[in-house]
Amino acid sequence: MRNPVTGPQVSVQDMFAQSTAVLTQPSPVTFERYERRGGLQSALTYVMLAAVVSAVIAAVFSFLHSDVTFFGQLFSRLIGVPVGFLMFTGAVYLIGRTLFRGTGTYPEVAYTFALFYVPISIVMTLIGVIPILGWLVSLALSLVLVYFGFLAVQSSMNLRDQTQAAVTLVLAWIAQAVVGLIVAGVVGGLFAVGRAVTGS
Repeated sequence: MRNPVTGPQVSVQDMFAQSTAVLTQPSPVTFERYERRGGLQSALTYVMLAAVVSAVIAAVFSFLHSDVTFFGQLFSRLIGVPVGFLMFTGAVYLIGRTLFRGTGTYPEVAYTFALFYVPISIVMTLIGVIPILGWLVSLALSLVLVYFGFLAVQSSMNLRDQTQAAVTLVLAWIAQAVVGLIVAGVVGGLFAVGRAVTGS
């Protein structure tokens, strides 16, 4: 069913099949085959699935790492994964459209990115629980995310110029990092004020 704002809705099972296709046949053409099959609501449902899976895995295995806690991992991923995804894909859309006159829609961008982001992020969480080795493999998978993101920008924003696609991706990452730091600073400041007021 198609919604004029969020785009068509598709099942998680269909999205998993589409994810398999884009991961095994990486190219802008493959992404274009699926970018209009779903929309924003479907993308968010898929990303929330990744957030829940990642949160549970990270929380359950938090005892392997001395610098994290069960509830810290649980809530940070449940909130951080979807918020980070929305910030990044929003930046891709705004930068691609403003700087390079990309013609894609935001639902197309979100859906296209969700197709590769969700399965890779779940694998990264699974491997990331392994001390040292997990960090190295996660670093390699981060590079894989960059590669698929590069292809997805070309497809979802219709930017066939590879330089424009690369610049859009880099600027979106910088924008997400800056906004993330600002939000972290504000939240940290609120906690500091709260502690000062309560005297704890």
